[in-house]
Amino acid sequence: MCPTTNGILESSLYVSDLRHSVGFYQDIFGFSLISDFGERGCAMHAGPHQVLLLFKKGASREITSPHDGDGELHLAFAISAAELANWESWLEQKGIAVEEKRSWELGGWSLYFRDPDRHLLELATPGTWTVY
Repeated sequence: MCPTTNGILESSLYVSDLRHSVGFYQDIFGFSLISDFGERGCAMHAGPHQVLLLFKKGASREITSPHDGDGELHLAFAISAAELANWESWLEQKGIAVEEKRSWELGGWSLYFRDPDRHLLELATPGTWTVY
């Protein structure tokens, strides 16, 4: 039986004008800024346990990170900490390579892997963001 998820945690959009896009999402949706990455981008609180990441197109290429793209998108699925090992095992059984396993300052963990179209998918436990 397949392990469960607890919904979508993050969605990423790549934008040409970062400050204009931040203003748009603040103004139109009331999203608040929860983390600023400088000229590279930001994270916005998009609802309960939901983060919208805005990245300036190409800005992440200058650092070592699995986050960047101009067609390959990123989605994060919320999972419980108890499901992390089950997901690692499930992905291994399915022959899906984990590109990165990362611990976060707030105590959470993330697993990163790709779908068939090379979109970066993430499974994230509580403690990944201040809102989750």
